[in-house]
Amino acid sequence: MGWLKRAGVVVLWLGASVGCDQATKAIATEHLKGGPVHSYLGDTFRLLWATNDGAFLSLGSNLPDGARFGVLTVAVGLLLLGIVGYALASPKLTMLQVAGYAVIAGGGLSNWVDRARFGGVVVDFMNLGVGSLRTGIFNVADLAIIAGIVVLFVDGWKKDRERAVTPPAPG
Repeated sequence: MGWLKRAGVVVLWLGASVGCDQATKAIATEHLKGGPVHSYLGDTFRLLWATNDGAFLSLGSNLPDGARFGVLTVAVGLLLLGIVGYALASPKLTMLQVAGYAVIAGGGLSNWVDRARFGGVVVDFMNLGVGSLRTGIFNVADLAIIAGIVVLFVDGWKKDRERAVTPPAPG
């Protein structure tokens, strides 16, 4: 795939990930902040407004402020640049792989934007579970990161299976 096509795929999926996440966070902030928990599907799905000063599932929230800034703002920013750079500069990646990396980077970028805008915290608003067995509170950016990882994992798994059943070339 050529560079221009890869760039288009990256811009499309990065923009979609950031746009959807930021839009849903704005809606959640407007309608959920300071309000009660909204429960759906027999309390399987909850909407509630929360902030998170750690990473996914509050990992790193107990770090000192300077370390948390270094890891979650500086290091994550560099990692996101690396992911986007890899997606743009690797001509052997398929369109699906480029999209997977772009969705991961988009989710990370949207949470990174929250940290920059809101003093190191990310807005979260969704929770899943049954009874006391529940996920942490998460957002659309977290779902984008997971979706991108799943896309890359499934794509790699399918390619491994194809290689395993393809007979070696004579020779």
